[in-house]
Amino acid sequence: MIVCSCQTISDKDIHAAINWMRASDESTIITPGKIYHALGKTPECGGCMKLFVASMRSNSNLEVPFELRGLKAKQQNWR
Repeated sequence: MIVCSCQTISDKDIHAAINWMRASDESTIITPGKIYHALGKTPECGGCMKLFVASMRSNSNLEVPFELRGLKAKQQNWR
């Protein structure tokens, strides 16, 4: 299914980029911008962002790595 018609990005492209990024770096935080960059594209109108993020969230490799979870709470306790 085409998710971003401006750049012709499909849900399969999004999943492939997420899987590639996670395989190359287990601790990376994956964002829509990083996915666009990995695909060699840039967002244009932003109308797809809701569907783009929904497609991202359906990928099990999107999870924040365990060792990075809760960092904000830990940083607030250090102050």
